[in-house]
Formats: sequence, structure tokens, C-alpha cells
Amino acid sequence: MSKSLYIAEKPSVAQQFADALKIRGQRGDGYIESEDAIVTWCVGHLVTMSYPDAYDMKFKRWSLQTLPFLPKEFKYEIIPGVARQFAVVKGLLNRPDVDTIYVCTDSGREGEYIYRLVAQMAGVKDKCQKRVWIDSQTEEEILRGIREAKDESEYDNLSASAYLRAKEDYLMGINFSRVLTLRYGPAMSNYLGTKFTVLSVGRVMTCVLGMVVRREREIRSFVKTPFYRVIGTFDAVAKDGRALPLEAEWKAVEGSRYFGTPCLYKDNGFKEEERARELIAYLKEEEPLTAAVVSKEKKKETKNPPLLYNLAELQNDCSKMFKISPDEALKVVQELYEKKMVTYPRTDARVLSTAVAKEIRKNISGLSGYSPMRAFVQEILQGSSWQNLAKTRYVNDKQITDHYAIVPTGQGLGSLRQLTPLQEKVYQVICRRFLSIFYPPAVYQKYTLELERKKEHFFAGFKVLSEPGYLKVADVNLAKKPGVEETFEDQKEENPDKNNTESPKVDRTELLQVLADLKKNDILTVADLRVKEGETSPPKRYTSGSMILAMENAGQLIEDEELRAQIKGSGIGTSATRAEILKKLVSIQYLSLNGKTQVITPSLLGEMVYDVVDHSIRQLLNPELTASWEKGLTYVAEGFITSGEYMEKLERFVAGRTVNVIRLNNQYDLRGLFDAAAVFYKQKRRTDQ
Repeated sequence: MSKSLYIAEKPSVAQQFADALKIRGQRGDGYIESEDAIVTWCVGHLVTMSYPDAYDMKFKRWSLQTLPFLPKEFKYEIIPGVARQFAVVKGLLNRPDVDTIYVCTDSGREGEYIYRLVAQMAGVKDKCQKRVWIDSQTEEEILRGIREAKDESEYDNLSASAYLRAKEDYLMGINFSRVLTLRYGPAMSNYLGTKFTVLSVGRVMTCVLGMVVRREREIRSFVKTPFYRVIGTFDAVAKDGRALPLEAEWKAVEGSRYFGTPCLYKDNGFKEEERARELIAYLKEEEPLTAAVVSKEKKKETKNPPLLYNLAELQNDCSKMFKISPDEALKVVQELYEKKMVTYPRTDARVLSTAVAKEIRKNISGLSGYSPMRAFVQEILQGSSWQNLAKTRYVNDKQITDHYAIVPTGQGLGSLRQLTPLQEKVYQVICRRFLSIFYPPAVYQKYTLELERKKEHFFAGFKVLSEPGYLKVADVNLAKKPGVEETFEDQKEENPDKNNTESPKVDRTELLQVLADLKKNDILTVADLRVKEGETSPPKRYTSGSMILAMENAGQLIEDEELRAQIKGSGIGTSATRAEILKKLVSIQYLSLNGKTQVITPSLLGEMVYDVVDHSIRQLLNPELTASWEKGLTYVAEGFITSGEYMEKLERFVAGRTVNVIRLNNQYDLRGLFDAAAVFYKQKRRTDQ
């Protein structure tokens, strides 16, 4: 009797498939078997690319004479630690009674690569191979994936891009790390007083290192500029006759005695404190101390629920809210995925598919079993917004490549009690983001006031939440008390963290009433005039989360989600690899990650590697170029270019840059750059004897 073989990426996932298929057979060594089916598993990667000495022992010794290293055929080998499981899988793949193989590794480029290497090394031939592509590990989705499994050959282009990605990282890593170590390692060791220094470089990691070092050097070279603003407190009269304080900021508009004068820092402050005090004295010269309302504008502003989470967005929010690294955030959401609670995490999409939108009620109603979301679920299902989801911006088949956004499945709630506090927080964040798309926009009332005294003008802006809309469910700042707090905003300075004034805390209803009643030419009492000192701020350091976003956006830290959507697909690395790259840069001590703040800074060694690369293979530091390589892999996966075309370009790039470094003789010219970086580190270089 012929059997079907299901091969998963991990033992836990294999068990999910066995449960869904009702396979209750005997458990063997590395597999589960029933009368008509077998389920087995990899343990991550079972096969890897061989080191150069597997091609020829002459490559074991690092030498400029053996570079560039560009094998015509690549060699692969079984990873020793998992050889036993590979033998099990190989035996099952080639068993005569197995006629159909269902590939159930993770539905993405890396999962495809894991299986293809195993099949290649196992010598699988003359078997029907089908690809199971799923978005969650719920029983329903697993069975759908098996039912709709396509022939494995339909994923040949994806497989080709996976092989190329590995070859690219291998060739750049081997050639560039060796040539730079041989050329510059001795000079770096001499400088640092170490026995030897190996330079580790790569297509993506070196680019990320460059982003962090450049930002650090921008901060160092930044010169702070002090400035002095004049802030006024003006008393309006409430209905009951009480004074209600309103804050406003002076600006030098046309008609002001300071308009266009060189003593100004921009139009809302002075370069010197003396001038600000001079203005206050001038404004206080005459009694009564009053100001007239020159104009009042009222405007309604709506804020739509944000798009759903992809992995980068979730990692960024987890970094900000819970101070965890992207690697840890991925680990948590992967665990939630394996508990069937959320959909596939390694996704770049922030929208849902039309097919999912049709069944969305299941996802929503399932959350009624999760008490923090129960009231929101009931409210949503009583309305009709969920029925019209397919017509909104949250559903777009064109914006989905492999997987749709990360959302709760509405299932797996039996695992709630087993969740760690962090897992539960991350799960709640995902649930809140998901449910918020079924709520209306938040509505703010915005008022802008212009006041005048002695031809000097003050401006105030107030933004008051009038209808919370989606914000009542989207309050993901779980560290603070739930609920929505009103914000009062004055005119934004270029560095809001340091320079914004805080308006006096007043009752929202009273404030709205007073602002609504104010009319042109109304007179307000000047309660206070004061100088507010500020200073320009340097660029902010990357955090682990903001770095993930910057990697997604080809080196730009774009916080606006609409702009991010425009350049989607131009990222450095992929959703599946970015966290691992950051983790590696920290582990090899090129970068430092503050565990409490998640702020990233370079180390002295990292800065030295940056200077070496900048003066040898500068292209590795270019985010746009690095992103173009990733784009090329996508083109291979989509069938726009062939593997041969990509490989030809890759070999030309690697060979050309390697030969160029061999010809360079500038290692001792870098000493001054090392000195310039070393002054910022406690670690002193070895003093010359």
C-alpha cells in the first residue's frame, strides 16, 4: 500500500500536522507512521554549504594567492550534529512505499531552501512532490494547505532565489572576509594589541554596521545651538467666571519690532536670552496686561486605524514598548504561531487577502474567548464594518507576496494559561491592532489661536480628542494605564522632545467650551510671560526596533506608514533575516545593544571595520546597492531574470572587488582614522614600544 510522507521543519510543527491529519500511528525514531501516512521533520537546517577546504585542501590556509574563490559547482554536506535525523529523513524520502511527498516546511524562501537541500542530498527521484503553503497552523488551515497543495516545481523560482541568496552570502563572506583580514588584519591587531584580528563582512551585515557608525559620527559632529523662546499664559474666562489658562508662543511675524532681524533664531526664538527678556519687558510696559484675539480657526482632523502588523512593524513596537530585541520579538511571535494563536510571522505584508476577508468573522468571534478583547469583539460583531472589510485599504491582494499580515487566528486560546507575561503582551498587541481596523477613525478638534499685544503676536494650537474611535481598542501602551489621554499641542519646534511647552492641564470639556466661545477681538488677561530655553538636538541613535524599520526601507528611518508603503520591496535583508543579522553584529562585538533601552551603538572594533571597508569595498556600505541585490533575488523568485544572469553579475562583483583589494596598499594610511575613533572609547589602543 502506497503512503504519503509529510515533512515539516520542526518536531512541534510535525505534531501539528499529525494531529490535523488524525495520524495516531506508532512513533518511530524521528517520525510518526500510520497505515497510510508518515510525518517526519527536519530540525532547522540539516544540510549546509561546505567550507572551501572541501574543494581543495589548499583553500584551508588563508592566502591572497587562492583568491578570488569562485567554485563552478557548489558543494554541500550534512551538518554533523543532526546527521542522525538526516539519515531518518533520507530513508523515508526514498522508501519504495512512499509515492507522494508533502513539503510542509515554513512557507517562505528559507523553508523552501531547507527542504530542497535535504531532497538534493537524499537523492530524491521519481516521487510526486507537493508544496503545502499555509498562513497559520490551525487545523483548518493545515488541511486547506494539504488539499490545495501545488506541485513542488511551481516553486522552482523561489528555490532558485534561495540557493542564490546562500551562494551570495557565501561568496561575499568567504572572499571579502579573507581578503580584508589578510590585507588589514595585521594592522588592526597591531593597533589593538591583539594576537590576530579576523574581519567578518557580509552583504547585509556590513551595510547595517555602516548605518550605525555613520549615525554615531553625525551625533559626535553635531554642534548644539541654544535658543530662547517667549511663552505666554493667557487667561480666558470659563462659563462659571473662573480663569482658564491657555498657553501660546511668541513669533516674529510681519509688524513685529524683531521681524527679519539677525537676533532671531528662526521666527519663534532668539539667539540670546537677553533679547527674549527685552521683549518681555517691552510687553509689560503698559497696563492693563491684556491681549486681543486676532483670529481663531477650528478644524476637524481624523486619524485612521494603522495598517496591520508585518514582522518589522511588530518588532519595532515591541522594541519601544517592551524593550526587547527584534530577535526576541520574532521568537515570541513564532511561539504564538506554533500555538496556533497568530498567523505566519515572517511576512512583509501589512494587509489581508480577499480570501481571508471573506472568512474574517471567524478570526474576530474566536477572540470572544479572550477576556481583554471580549467587549470589543461584541461591539464589532454588532456592527457591519467587518462585512465590508474587502472594500477597505486593509485588504489588497497586490500587496501580498508570500503571506498576509500578522493577525490573531481566533484559535489556540487553550494555550493562554501557558503563556509567559511577555508572550501574552505581544499577543494582546497583535489582537488590538487587528480589532482596531473594524473601528471608525479617531476624531480630533483642532483649534489655532492668534493673540496680539503691542503688535507682537502669540500663537497657540490645541488638539483635543473628541471621538476616540479605534483608539479605545488600539491602546497598546500596556506599561501605562489603559484609556486615552487628551493631548494639548503648541506649535511644533524642530525638536519636540526638548522644546515643546506643556500646556496647563485643564478639563477637556471646559477647554472645548472656552475655545468654541472665543471670538475675534475678545480680550484675554496676560497671566505670565517667561523665557523658555531650548537647544537643537542631534540625530537620534537607532534602537533595535527603529533599525529593523530602517533596514526594511533601504537605510531610511521612515516613520510615516504611507511613505513606507511606497518603497516596499526595497529593503536590506528580509523579514526572516533582519533580526538575526543584528544579533550577529552584537555577538561579534561590532555593535553594542543596551538591553534596557534597546539603543544600538558601535564598538571601537566596529568603527575600525567600517573605516577599512570604506577604503576598500565601499559599495558594501551602500544601503541602496545592498537593497538592489535583495531586489534581484525577488526578480529571480518572480521569474523576471534567470539564476544564470544573477550569478554572472554576482561573480563579476565579487571577483572585481576582491582583486581590487589585493592591489591596494593603504593599510597604514588608516591609522589616523583609527586614532580619531579611539578617543571615544575607554579601551585604549596598545602604546607603541
